[in-house]
Amino acid sequence: MELSDANLQTLTEYLKKTLDPDPAIRRPAEKFLESVEGSQNYPLLLLTLLEKSQENVIKVCASVTFKNYIKRNWRIVGILVEDEPNKICESDRIAIKANIVPLMLSSPEQIQKQLSDAISIIGREDFPQKWPDLLTEMVNRFQSGDFHVINGVLRTAHSLFKRYRHEFKSNELWTEIKLVLDAFALPLTNLFKATIELCSTHANDASALKVLFSSLILIAKLFYSLNFQDLPEFFEDNMETWMTNFHSLLTLDNKLLQTDDEEEAGLLELLKSQICDNAALYAQKYDEEFQPYLPRFVTAIWNLLVTTGQEVKYDLLVSNAIQFLASVCERPHYKHLFEDQNTLTSICEKVIVPNMEFRAADEEAFEDNSEEYIRRDLEGSDIDTRRRAACDLVRGLCKFFEGPVTGIFSGYVNSMLQEYAKNPSVNWKHKDAAIYLVTSLASKAQTQKHGITQANELVNLTEFFVNHIQPDLKSASVNEFPVLKADGIKYIMIFRNQVSKEQLLVSIPLLINHLQAESIVVHTYAAHALERLFTMRGTNNTTLITAAEMAPFVEVLLTNLFKALTLPGSSENEYIMKAIMRSFSLLQESIIPYIPSVITQLTQKLLAVSKNPSKPHFNHYMFESICLSIRITCKANPDAVGSFEEALFMVFTEILQNDVQEFIPYVFQVMSLLLEMHKNEIPSSYMALFPHLLQPVLWERTGNIPPLVRLLQAYLERGANTIASAAADKIPGLLGVFQKLIASKANDHQGFYLLNSIIEHMPPESVDQYRKQIFILLFQRLQNSKTTKFIKSFLVFINLYCIKYGALALQEIFDSIQPKMFGMVLEKIIIPEIQKVSGQVEKKICAVGITKILTECPPMMDTEYTKLWTPLLQALIGLFELPEDDTIPDEEHFIDIEDTPGYQTAFSQLAFAGKKEHDPVGQMVNNPRIHLAQSLHKLSTACPGRVPSMLSTSLNAEALQYLQGYLQAASVTLL
Repeated sequence: MELSDANLQTLTEYLKKTLDPDPAIRRPAEKFLESVEGSQNYPLLLLTLLEKSQENVIKVCASVTFKNYIKRNWRIVGILVEDEPNKICESDRIAIKANIVPLMLSSPEQIQKQLSDAISIIGREDFPQKWPDLLTEMVNRFQSGDFHVINGVLRTAHSLFKRYRHEFKSNELWTEIKLVLDAFALPLTNLFKATIELCSTHANDASALKVLFSSLILIAKLFYSLNFQDLPEFFEDNMETWMTNFHSLLTLDNKLLQTDDEEEAGLLELLKSQICDNAALYAQKYDEEFQPYLPRFVTAIWNLLVTTGQEVKYDLLVSNAIQFLASVCERPHYKHLFEDQNTLTSICEKVIVPNMEFRAADEEAFEDNSEEYIRRDLEGSDIDTRRRAACDLVRGLCKFFEGPVTGIFSGYVNSMLQEYAKNPSVNWKHKDAAIYLVTSLASKAQTQKHGITQANELVNLTEFFVNHIQPDLKSASVNEFPVLKADGIKYIMIFRNQVSKEQLLVSIPLLINHLQAESIVVHTYAAHALERLFTMRGTNNTTLITAAEMAPFVEVLLTNLFKALTLPGSSENEYIMKAIMRSFSLLQESIIPYIPSVITQLTQKLLAVSKNPSKPHFNHYMFESICLSIRITCKANPDAVGSFEEALFMVFTEILQNDVQEFIPYVFQVMSLLLEMHKNEIPSSYMALFPHLLQPVLWERTGNIPPLVRLLQAYLERGANTIASAAADKIPGLLGVFQKLIASKANDHQGFYLLNSIIEHMPPESVDQYRKQIFILLFQRLQNSKTTKFIKSFLVFINLYCIKYGALALQEIFDSIQPKMFGMVLEKIIIPEIQKVSGQVEKKICAVGITKILTECPPMMDTEYTKLWTPLLQALIGLFELPEDDTIPDEEHFIDIEDTPGYQTAFSQLAFAGKKEHDPVGQMVNNPRIHLAQSLHKLSTACPGRVPSMLSTSLNAEALQYLQGYLQAASVTLL
């Protein structure tokens, strides 16, 4: 694409269309942009537009498109991925890096943010090696005195250095951080001091203060990133400057910076929150160096906590301040600060209890923003909530003061429960706080998978459950006091390992009942609790709750779960769908009577969500539930597969026709499962689809490849003869797919899966004409790029070929490609590499194949190949007896599907569509060692004296000893 006005005009028009709400206009425009993004100059055209366009909306649209383009394409995933070309040419890369920083700094804030993100994506790959002047360019801008520019630099630096907070330690990382510190630490410190001075100069100018405080927040964040991995010498030497200023900012209060908004945190709150984080980092990691400053920070933060109001805008500040106290009280160094009973009482009374209260804002979220509430409360994304921080502080204090803290809180819990009992409808929030307190007191260690794994011995959990939790769940109305119901259900979920099995069994009908609650939070918690209870392990690795114990509840459980999906706000509730999946898995054949109605409801749901798939987890569990329905029913009655096909194929056809990308990999997996259920021939409905599965466009999406290969394998296993007779013209298409897959290092193993199925199942005459070409393709790939993964798959394939067509046929096809090729393959590939093969079935195939080469291939006995006979036998005994060689050469970086650039629906494996491992050798050979002994015996009978003499001259003693063992076990001798 030329950098011309015409192209700029075209791009402007298409960008406009991508903003159109009508999919008929929007989709083609998106497709067009996708088709040109590999062209040279495309990114430069976007940058020109965002600099020169007269329309703000086009500028913003171009900046977002540019950022996403960089996100998809900047990273080159190793030189290994031939099928993932580098979409950005070198000259464009150089031009982008030369222009993007000045462009970002001169753009308005909205665009600056997008370009700043783009710089950090490029920086993650190219900085420092391929972009050495980035830092100097940024630091020089500090001198400009223009805070719009300075904030642009700080924002970019923050997004660039943020990753230091979660990178693993490595020499590379240290080198990079040192480079950054050398260039950046001193200018950052000087900027910090200058900005603080400017704050006092402009103390009465609100607009100047806003800009300056935005800078201070970014500076404080950069301080955190640069100090996270280790305490840099520079910051240790300048600790006085940083900590004194941080302390004075913590205690600063400027009326001009206070906001009227009760929800949104202002600049002052955000800055103080970050300073609390920085202080907590030093208190935790560098406590010796930080000791002189700690007491004044504890005092300042304590005062902050006691004087800050309950408004939502202070939540982040309060939770970070409490987290600071939590991190301090856990350290043995600072234990003395908290030992006094009065201090403990004061913390409990003034910090913990007030911040555990259920506020109006929480109630609002519970009712109107339940998804966010559930995410915070159940999934632990409540890191920055007051409750979570107060809970962490309780745990921290219990580390050294469990007895006194439990004592203080027990009093609070009792008085809260008494308040509630006086007037439940008014005082229910007291009970909510009491339950929360008991939970935080009792839980010492917790995991998502198992609930509480360690509990405080001083709290009687069962007694609390029976007296205070069960009565709420047993009350007649499931809609009364929804918050307390949710608390009760969560209590069961969290303490499921501490409460007895009897209590859990009593709870199950109560939970099933609460699936009908109107409150989204309540019925979601009920579904989630059931799902967690159904996964608990009992003795002998079985489930704690058995299908027999669930028998009385099957109908009401299934009815209520499916009914819950019709409640307002829960039509795509992933917790309910996961509970459906788990119930099927637990109940197994007891669900069969309900399958007709269940599968109808699942297909209707599938049809509805396929119009606009938006909840990946919900969709995944829905397909898992469909697979379970099929599996469980067809296990009891294999003929039922037809009725599932009838129910599902109409929806599947629609999904494939409308190209619903997110669902196609799932559809292929379910179809494989159905096809594998057929015992005889392939039904005609599948054969009609067969040609469509070979269309190249389907194979371009990475996520389709594993399920499509499996589906084609199912076609070959069940209907090779039908394909050979009725669709012989499609065999080249099938081999074309193999050829495409084999060329890619990411997917070559999938190509071999397909090839192995072709060799194993197709009638030999139908692939005769293609055989030589197949081997030539494999040799070309071996010459161009030989990887360990390819060699392992190649070895399995040639041995499978040998088992299917005979050792002589293998030798003949090799030597027909090039004279003496067979010997080269034995010497250069099979003998040195066979030890790398892994997997029971794979090893068995190789063992049987090599045994055939040794004992059923005449040229091995009387040509120049004979010298390879003993080394090959030695390699086979090695395969049986030596540990697997799992070394991988240094220069190989295996790439995973996730690493392929560009947004593509990654493949999600359905657990319940799992394929049984297939053994092509099967019963033909049970024990490969004995098979070797018997085959050698047969060979020695045909040419007496030859085998023992070959063994005695060149087989090493250890291998010979193993071989004697095989011969004895097979009760045969060599003549």
